[in-house]
Amino acid sequence: MESTTQKSTREHERGNVLFLILIAVALFAALSYAVTQSTRGGGNADDETSLISSASLTQYPASLKTSILRMSISGGIGDDELMFNPPSDIDNCEDIDPDACVFGSSGGSASHQNAPNDVVTSGSSGAWVFNGENSVHNIGSNPSTETTPTSSDVEVIAFLPNVRDGICNKIHEELGIGAPPTETGIDVTTFQDGDGSNALGVVSANGDTIGASGGSVLNGQSFGCFVQGGVNYYYHVLSEN
Repeated sequence: MESTTQKSTREHERGNVLFLILIAVALFAALSYAVTQSTRGGGNADDETSLISSASLTQYPASLKTSILRMSISGGIGDDELMFNPPSDIDNCEDIDPDACVFGSSGGSASHQNAPNDVVTSGSSGAWVFNGENSVHNIGSNPSTETTPTSSDVEVIAFLPNVRDGICNKIHEELGIGAPPTETGIDVTTFQDGDGSNALGVVSANGDTIGASGGSVLNGQSFGCFVQGGVNYYYHVLSEN
């Protein structure tokens, strides 16, 4: 027969278990309410999404920069030799110089990627453009007094067109600089590759200098956004001169 003491102890234990269950339910309800409120507001969630997307956008060209640096150190490949032929056209590149193919297994062995859909505007391909036609003011050997690049101080730069406003604004916010400025004359279309005619990547000075305008927020910035022709462009210097 169960004693009065044992019965009282079990009732006390059941009471404790019930109390703990109620506490757990209350905490879960509070957590659910907090999550619902944060997502319902939209502002904070959108801001966090832009932060994550902007981080992924900057990471890809940073990885290419590492591959190009390795090609320069171990293979002696110069900027005027780099070829960015995509995998679908890698044969042309490797027929010229396998060691100079950024996306080739004998060259940089870099991954060829398009930008994620949430980074670019709707309907955009997310395809990058790589060239050595422009410079960035106060980057590398480009002097503060020069506003037009020469063939000796152009940078190899990755460009991504049609970047969403929120992404560019978040990048500049994280950099602690002003809004993306308007630029003109920047060559964002020439693609540096091997064209199959026994020619290495073309490096010239057909473009202009990013951040050369007076007081530009991009002066001395190795990456950032600018507006040209009503389109947002993200740029990232892959090799300085």
